[in-house]
Amino acid sequence: MNKEQHSLFKKYLALLGLEISDPSFAFLCEILKSHLIRIPFENISKLLLKKNGFNYIPPLLEYLRGIEKYSFGGTCYANNYYLFLLLENLGYYIKLCGADMKNPDVHLINIVTIDGREYIVDCGYAAPLFKPLPRDLEEDYTFYFGAEKYIIKPQDRSGNTKVEQYFKGKLQHWYTAKPKPRKIKQFKKVILDSYADNATFMNAIRITRFTENGSFVLKNLYLTETIDHKSSTIKIEREDLPAIVEQKFGMPADIVSKAISHLEELKDIYD
Repeated sequence: MNKEQHSLFKKYLALLGLEISDPSFAFLCEILKSHLIRIPFENISKLLLKKNGFNYIPPLLEYLRGIEKYSFGGTCYANNYYLFLLLENLGYYIKLCGADMKNPDVHLINIVTIDGREYIVDCGYAAPLFKPLPRDLEEDYTFYFGAEKYIIKPQDRSGNTKVEQYFKGKLQHWYTAKPKPRKIKQFKKVILDSYADNATFMNAIRITRFTENGSFVLKNLYLTETIDHKSSTIKIEREDLPAIVEQKFGMPADIVSKAISHLEELKDIYD
């Protein structure tokens, strides 16, 4: 690793409010919690990248600058890939892996091995995965967050792990994590496709940021605040959206206005 790369990963940790430590399970939990609290799942930066003529993951320097200057983060491709590089740099035994949703390999996850046990590490699913998810399960692993329920299933016959998200008791979303190690270049097409004119995150607004005891979630014009497992949702007028995003998520209103100015009909991300 060259001096510049070392400096970038040091800055990455500083943005998480952490200092370098041994690659332990406890430190991994600290990293995940801080990442979810300080770096949102969001597509404002992605919309802005497309407006500026880009269609791929921003370079690490730009990704970190976006976090620092605009309170940006990214979707799974940026958040989980750069988390992969950070954990690899810290000495964790980690694999970059694909996960299937409605289509193959449209989600990116990490699998970390500690003391002989494999764990899914995912800061790019807009979900409260504050701790590594064990893969050596004999029965369902379930936890709750507000009106949401998450179930991690035991491995199937192919060694894959299914993660399910329920909202008010109804299965809303899921992915199947596959343990085969991959390279980021193998996801090039799916990343390019995510910038297509008809792609979901080119036609919707989604921001999720977690707090110590809850979260703020924006899905198009609906803002949900969760505090101590109690959630409330309000509808926002379109013209008020940039100001609300600045107030709740720290992203400058003028930048938000520019990013979403071309959006007309907002698409339901679960369609």
